[in-house]
Amino acid sequence: MRVEPDTGKSGAGSGGNGAAWQPLVARGINSAAGVAARFGGDARALAGAERTLPVRVNEYFLSLISSADDPIGRQVLPSPLEEADLAGEADPLAEDADSPVPHLVHRYPDRVLLLVTYQCAVYCRFCTRRRSVGRLPTPTEAELVRAFEYVKAHREIRDVIVSGGDPLMLSDRQLAGILGSLRSIPHVEIIRVDTRIPCAMPARVTAELCRELARHNPLYVNTHFNHPREVTPEARAACERLADSGLPVGNQTVLLRGVNDDPKTQKELALKLLEARVRPYYLYQCDPVAGTGHFRTDVRKGLEIIGALRGHTSGMAVPAYVIDAPGGGGKVQAVPEGVLEISDEKVVVRNYEGKTFEYRQPGRTLK
Repeated sequence: MRVEPDTGKSGAGSGGNGAAWQPLVARGINSAAGVAARFGGDARALAGAERTLPVRVNEYFLSLISSADDPIGRQVLPSPLEEADLAGEADPLAEDADSPVPHLVHRYPDRVLLLVTYQCAVYCRFCTRRRSVGRLPTPTEAELVRAFEYVKAHREIRDVIVSGGDPLMLSDRQLAGILGSLRSIPHVEIIRVDTRIPCAMPARVTAELCRELARHNPLYVNTHFNHPREVTPEARAACERLADSGLPVGNQTVLLRGVNDDPKTQKELALKLLEARVRPYYLYQCDPVAGTGHFRTDVRKGLEIIGALRGHTSGMAVPAYVIDAPGGGGKVQAVPEGVLEISDEKVVVRNYEGKTFEYRQPGRTLK
């Protein structure tokens, strides 16, 4: 397998229609000084935040921001509050401890996470991998081959999640090499690609890219929208191009204070996603990463949101609310209490209106 260096300049020659999307990164804001010049703020304090996570807001996503304090700006513009967070950890999910070879995390029995780049179209300030994103070099060809050999040697692995960083920052040719290598492993049944690019830089989702991804079916795309304002006509068209290519698209939202921590916003986002043929998949409790404390909400807020969605809108619009257990415990679904009592005779349940009902258990004589 041949892996090209990640130069950020993968152009039309790679099948990536580079002219449409690469300049968006260069023409965006790529420094704390640029943020201060455009949106104001203490340049020195913003530079402090930049030392812990680089600044990148591509030109397209920048156009969605009206102020540093709006729901889009909060997500990607550095804040002095990042340095004030003393409670978080660099790697709260203990991914590094579950990494048997570089750039691969094997936590669950039948699936692995493969990190193929540490570049993104935007650097989200709540990023779980801020210890590495925008900092570590792209995995070398030898490192990727080692990861593929690990997957080959572990026949229990049936599901590979390709993530980063954002895999779609690679060229079409680079992606073809990685996905083709994974697809050649007989016991790998499905591949998932985790990407924010349909939301953050939709011009990258070209017809050529969609065709390349579809060549490796069954392949699933999980994207990342956090606010209904992000579901623009351009973003919707990108999601529809993926869906038209036969690629199922899901969405993983992070619950963020001051961005989307209310039922109305979450409902509007979910319904807009469904119109774009994107299935709300996860609502993540924000991970306790160093520098992200100002984004974290009380877990009761997440339960309140899910409770407000259930029964009040389509079940397809209700994501699973999950907490990624610190210390490497994996994802745990958090749900509002629906079963109030259970016995051999009956189950007492509570519906979305708070009313209780009895479900009679089958008789003990039934086999």
